[in-house]
Amino acid sequence: MATESAGVDLPAIVTLLGAAVVAVPLFKRAGLGSVLGYLAAGVAIGPFGAALFTDPMAILHVAELGVVMFLFIIGLEMQPARLWAMRRDIFGLGLAQVLLSMGLLSLVGLSLGYPFAPALVTGTGFVLTSTAIVMQMLEERGDISAPKGQRIVSILLLEDLAIVPLLALVAFLAPGGEAVTLSDRALGIGMGLGAIAALILAGRYLLNPAFSLLAAAQAREVMTAAALLIVLGSALWMQIGGLSAAMGAFLAGVLLSTSSYRHQLEADVEPFRGLLLGLFFLAVGMALDLSVVARNWQLILISVVALTALKMTAIYLVARLFKASHREAVERLVLMAQGGEFAFVLYAAALSVGLINAEENATLTAIVILSMVMTPIFVLAHDRLMPKAQVNAEGLPAPEDDGDAVLVIGFGRFGQVVSQPLFASGYRVSIIDIDAEMITTATGMGFKVWFGDGTRLDILRAAGATHARAIIICVDNQGSATRIAHLLRDECPLIPVFSRSFDRRHSIELIKAGVAAPIRETYESALLLGANLLRHFGLDDALIDETLVDVRLRDADRFALQLAGDIYAGRNLLHVTPGLAVENSG
Repeated sequence: MATESAGVDLPAIVTLLGAAVVAVPLFKRAGLGSVLGYLAAGVAIGPFGAALFTDPMAILHVAELGVVMFLFIIGLEMQPARLWAMRRDIFGLGLAQVLLSMGLLSLVGLSLGYPFAPALVTGTGFVLTSTAIVMQMLEERGDISAPKGQRIVSILLLEDLAIVPLLALVAFLAPGGEAVTLSDRALGIGMGLGAIAALILAGRYLLNPAFSLLAAAQAREVMTAAALLIVLGSALWMQIGGLSAAMGAFLAGVLLSTSSYRHQLEADVEPFRGLLLGLFFLAVGMALDLSVVARNWQLILISVVALTALKMTAIYLVARLFKASHREAVERLVLMAQGGEFAFVLYAAALSVGLINAEENATLTAIVILSMVMTPIFVLAHDRLMPKAQVNAEGLPAPEDDGDAVLVIGFGRFGQVVSQPLFASGYRVSIIDIDAEMITTATGMGFKVWFGDGTRLDILRAAGATHARAIIICVDNQGSATRIAHLLRDECPLIPVFSRSFDRRHSIELIKAGVAAPIRETYESALLLGANLLRHFGLDDALIDETLVDVRLRDADRFALQLAGDIYAGRNLLHVTPGLAVENSG
């Protein structure tokens, strides 16, 4: 089955999915990671394996959207204040690594007899690290949010920015490139800056009002379409401005990182991101031209070893210069030693202007792909050979045990009251609600409420349900509350869940769904109203309190009998204790 570049048919889609489903679990079980599994599957089904696909570059161009969406997701985690705090790492650490790597890697081409211009371009292409591979590795290792991971992200951002001046450098080094005028270069820079400024203005003044209108329409598929439109539209806009699509998506994510719709956007984009990123790695594996490798294997082997070794040296030296520990410097050089997807763009530009020929372009592409294939192996060797870090806590203050945030689902009249004692007691509270008008009102009152449908598992995950300190279900719809409780019981059974309930029957349903202590929404307020009426009639407080205790106990007995009736009726409630009935009586 060969698939032409004009279109991808159903058998091709099944083949791609089947290759990933078979290879990735096998490689992960072997401890080799998912990236190497995708790459190996791509080689196996590509033109130089089983030849099930004849045009991997067509797939690669589509799959690059996975990298774009990955950077959008990362941008959502990077609030502008946080990004500003990283400016030293981006323009200091990142720029130092790029410049030193360019100088060292250019020596490889010169030593192999290439003229200065081709040597500089080929070495510079290898400087650009694979954002897709490194970010995937950081995510699998859980290091994206760690300080060492943030420093790597900073370097990757600088490298993405660097593609613009590097492409200009290729045009300048090309035969006749010196004829490009200063005004032409200024125009290119101006277009790039203008594209960034326009995107920032649109993100600040247009995106939130637009999403408010869409959320009010209660059309989930339109929200998903809008999320994809934001990602791809931002990428296209930056490409028109002469910048990278990945940088446009990242910037859009940053602009939306403080939006109330952040969790919803992340949940909507995540499935597309994961699928396309896997497809990207498959396409990279397919693009490995084994015939070129066979013809130039000695040159490729020498180049891969030399370029990787010199890039590792540059990364280590810069890391130590910027006060990184030996352990962090070694881990960084292992993760970032490969060439990246932007190298293909740079080499294609060099080919189009005559700096390199087609055979050299194919050889350089093979070098970059082989370096990508080697990265998971380097990481595996590092993790097995590098001794585990020994933490010395002597003299350090003990960490505060404040846990993670309390997640409140639903910010109507009930959720607002529940949140107040939590805020007053100093607990961190994360709130999600699907009512766009309520979000606008709450924002005006000083609350930060995220837009999200609590009945969706992906939204709950994005909102941090799996590591919350506790979860409170405050929605005013009985069916929704029960569905949320069931989702939480299956997804995060160790997280304590509390809930508002409508009546006694609803409380029993919630208990069966794993809720610790459902509270009937009108029960306590009705008792307080009755107590005030008794006080108006002249009864003293002691007698009123005694009466309320008696009412609660009788209600608890009825609750216990009704709960026990469910047990005896075989309704899947396996165990109940007398204390549970009292605890859930109100």
